[in-house]
Amino acid sequence: MALGFLLLDGSTRALPDRSLTKTTTPKVRTSIFGDGYSQRIAQGINSLDQSFSVSFQNRTKAEIDDISTFLDTVKGVTSFNFTYPDSNSGGNEATIKVICSTYSTTYANTDFYNLTATFNRVYEV
Repeated sequence: MALGFLLLDGSTRALPDRSLTKTTTPKVRTSIFGDGYSQRIAQGINSLDQSFSVSFQNRTKAEIDDISTFLDTVKGVTSFNFTYPDSNSGGNEATIKVICSTYSTTYANTDFYNLTATFNRVYEV
């Protein structure tokens, strides 16, 4: 496996910067009773919302254009495989399905651009 994700051509891998951030939010259903007592239960079988903040800093215009074109094509609807470092997966990496509904490009100078994106994990086959 290799980190990142494949672009539209199916052979070019977009490798984000190593400073990616994973945010996990458990989905919990809570019942609170009048005497201060509460009960909690996980909501659903996939009860962890996970998102990844990824960045591609100081990349060539062509590389950022390829990544941006890929994200434009999937339109926040079509999921894609994303491989990230994960020591809890029994190996060094884990691959999950994600969608990208938010990304932005910074035009730093004529030759090098930056792109930041948020990938949200989806549970589908």
